[in-house]
Amino acid sequence: MYPSEPFPHFVDDYLAYLYEVLPSQASADGVHLHDDLLEDLSRASVEAHVRALAGFGRRLQQIAPAVLPSAEQVERLVVAANIDARMYELEAVRSWERNPQVYADTLGTSLAGQALFDHAPQEERARRVVSKLRQTSRLVEAAQENIRECPGIFVKIGLETWRGVQKFIESDLPRAFATLDDLHILADLADTSAEATQAIRRYLEYLEHDLAPRAKASFRLGRETFERKLKLEEGITLSADRLLAIAQRELHQVQEEFRTVAGRMNGSDPMSAWRRAKEEHPQPGQLVTVAQEQLEELETFLERQAIVSLTGSEPVVVAPSPEFYRWAFASMWTPGPFEPKPSRAYYYLTDVDQEWSPERQQEHMRDFNFPTLWNISIHEVYPGHYLHYQHLRRVGSKARKSILFAPASFVEGWAHYCEQMMVEAGFHRGDNAFKLGQLAEALVRLARFVVAIRLHCEDLSVEQGMRFFRDEAFLEEATARREAERGAFDPTYLVYSVGKLMMLKLRRDYQDLQGGKFSMRAFHDAVLGQGNAPFWAHRRLLLGDTSDAVVE
Repeated sequence: MYPSEPFPHFVDDYLAYLYEVLPSQASADGVHLHDDLLEDLSRASVEAHVRALAGFGRRLQQIAPAVLPSAEQVERLVVAANIDARMYELEAVRSWERNPQVYADTLGTSLAGQALFDHAPQEERARRVVSKLRQTSRLVEAAQENIRECPGIFVKIGLETWRGVQKFIESDLPRAFATLDDLHILADLADTSAEATQAIRRYLEYLEHDLAPRAKASFRLGRETFERKLKLEEGITLSADRLLAIAQRELHQVQEEFRTVAGRMNGSDPMSAWRRAKEEHPQPGQLVTVAQEQLEELETFLERQAIVSLTGSEPVVVAPSPEFYRWAFASMWTPGPFEPKPSRAYYYLTDVDQEWSPERQQEHMRDFNFPTLWNISIHEVYPGHYLHYQHLRRVGSKARKSILFAPASFVEGWAHYCEQMMVEAGFHRGDNAFKLGQLAEALVRLARFVVAIRLHCEDLSVEQGMRFFRDEAFLEEATARREAERGAFDPTYLVYSVGKLMMLKLRRDYQDLQGGKFSMRAFHDAVLGQGNAPFWAHRRLLLGDTSDAVVE
């Protein structure tokens, strides 16, 4: 029993444990004590993890909240929810027993974290990669042993992701260490890469020819599991039905605004205006160059406007998405908040595959039209994810600084909110095409909001989900299909829109509380200064609001 244990001591112990069993996430947090390890996802290890989490939960219960400072009382609830959410994922959702992509993502992100970020000398990082590659066969064996049956869509995505990891090992790792001149390490890297890719090839054969023909399980979580997962991971207590009603209300409102703005362009009907706007896009192979120019303009705008404080840091590197992560349209890879010194961050964009037909390449680029690309750059970099992480480095509380406690609804909600907030602040004022791009991105997120609930709580099929994205969010069919498929394996990707709505409500309520003293910059800095926390915790810390009314 631990009746008098200091709460910060408990947080230190809990994080130290998580770093040990989740070494890839530790590295993403900026902690490199276990960088030579790969997660052990064997059944025995998963079961031991559940027991350890239960022990931490009992231990936390012995810390009486009444004796803690007010901020720690909030943090205690955050950490308790984190423990419960991790246990629920392992015991009830059981992605480790259903989804091959879990294992591919673990390996891919673990290797990429060592190859991309220069948090240690190149020779040291190469040795860590060699160690991880030696453990790849163990990870593959765990995947094959644990996943006996699964949904067909999970096999499809798993095959794509594992092939991407294989290509990353074969092509990207040698380039990442091209300047290394230690022949012994290079030889080890070549040997272990060959061993790892051979293990992956065997697993790909198993997935395609053994598991796929019998992959008949449903991808649906079901209403009870879906709602419980949202409550534990995001602090959202509304029912699926109430959330769906909010999603449909917001979707209708944004569609009406979209039609109004599109109708102003050349006096034509809204859909024709949007189709013409989508024809204005970077040429295949030019995404990186165009996005780099956008970041420079965004940074200049933020320097001149009193919206949010910028922090000194190294410049963002804009680059094509790694092969293993091409399922994502765009992504931001930022060094962890506990890194002792700043290092490069990477803004990835998924350009065309040169093996695609010209028609498919053009279809892909239409969804990277200039208005949409502006909003992606705002979301991922300025003032979205990248700037959020720069502020996070300054947070003192480990319980609110570590990304292992970060709810996706706050992380993604902030970035999605920034798209609308930049329009409100006057960025590209009067540019109807830019505003249309912001609304188009909002429609995609709201379509995710609707489709996620209907996929997992009702009987919507992936094919029907594709048509919803195509018809209601105006996506090209290939992109619409990718969005619907993601909803099957990423059931809470509704957090973008939910988080944005919670952020807007927090801003309104904070403004009401501040009255004439309200400052947009002070508000944003205060929110980011509180670190990664669920919105209910932000409301308690900023407003003193202990209710569950985080969204309306």
